[in-house]
This record gives sequence, C-alpha cells and structure tokens, in this order.
Amino acid sequence: MRRPRTFSRGRLARSLAVAALAIVPLSLSLSLSLSPSASSSPTLPQTTQPPYGASLTARMALLWHDIALGSLPRAEQLFFPESAYVSMKTGRIASPASDYVNRLIGFFRLDLAAYHAYLFAHGPVTFAGINVNRADALWIHPGWCENSIGYWHVPGVRLVYRQNGVLRSVAVASLISWHGVWFVVHLGPNPRPSNVGTIAAPSLGRGVAGPAGGC
Repeated sequence: MRRPRTFSRGRLARSLAVAALAIVPLSLSLSLSLSPSASSSPTLPQTTQPPYGASLTARMALLWHDIALGSLPRAEQLFFPESAYVSMKTGRIASPASDYVNRLIGFFRLDLAAYHAYLFAHGPVTFAGINVNRADALWIHPGWCENSIGYWHVPGVRLVYRQNGVLRSVAVASLISWHGVWFVVHLGPNPRPSNVGTIAAPSLGRGVAGPAGGC
C-alpha cells in the first residue's frame, strides 16, 4: 500500500523556499485561458454520465498550473463550491457551512502547499497528463453519504509528470462532477493520518488510478 506523504507547517515553509527556485514554465497542450471557475448552472440537471475526456483533462491541467504557482485564490476556483455543499448537506449534517470552511477548505489549503513543495522542490517539472479509470466513477444517489442531492464522484485521478527524466504521478483524492463541471473536493487523502498537508499516493510512473469507492 502506498503511504501518503505528510508535511508539517515548519517543513512546508522550508520546502516552499526551495521550491520557489525550481518552478519552470509548464508545457501544456491545453490552453490555460479556460476559466478555472467554469461555473455550472444550478438550474441545469446533473449530467447522466460523468463528463470525461477533454473537460476533465483541462480541469486537472488548470489544477496543476495552480499548484505550480502555489496560487490558492486560483486553485480555490477549482474546489467544490460552498453553495453547492451547503445545499447538499443542509438537514443531513450539523453546520454544513462551518464544516466546509473548517474541514474541506482547511485541508485543501494545507494540501495545496504540500503538493507545491513536494512536486517542485527537486528540480524542473513538466506536466504529462492524467491517469483515470473511467470505471471508478460512481453515481452517488440522494440519501447516500449524508447528501440530499445526487452527483457523479470519481476517486484517485492521477496527475502525471516528468522530473529529472523520470515519469512520476500523484493522486487527486476525490472529484465531484457538479452540473457537468469537475471540482476537487479532497486533494489529499480523506481520511488522513493527521491534520497536516498530505500527498495522496505518490508513485513512480503513471501509477494506478483509484481505487474505486468513496463519495
């Protein structure tokens, strides 16, 4: 089993100082002019099939770009919207707005810094695409996982990159398709061994996408 990499606040600060010297322009075949918010309309129904293909790859390319820059404001536009989370969880859990801010966004901020430090502290890096298992996508029915609204979920989409001539990858732990747009809901693993920034499943090569499950 691949162990998640964890970063304390002190270690993150030291790693980020080194990482700032190692960032190089990304070679992306996709245009980064694509709006990172790509806002979906809540008046539209959820898609009947998970939107794979160019839309998912483009979203993950934007996420990679924001990790490279260490840009929290931009990366947060790729995160599951608070209004959608509150709508989904109201009446299902206590204080969904507080849970969103204190847990979901709180971990995302720690993870973004951890991914930035891990990926860019050891030399120039080139994004090489994603690895996803389409069979892992699951429709989460209303009533499952303390949710009142259904949605598509896919776990363990891998960001593939090349560093120092070696192909490597890390996972994005959990994505939700909301009205046809993919959003990150967990960047690092959920749950995790401790409340620090954590890298999900770092691996040599393209790694293994998934595993299936979660919500």
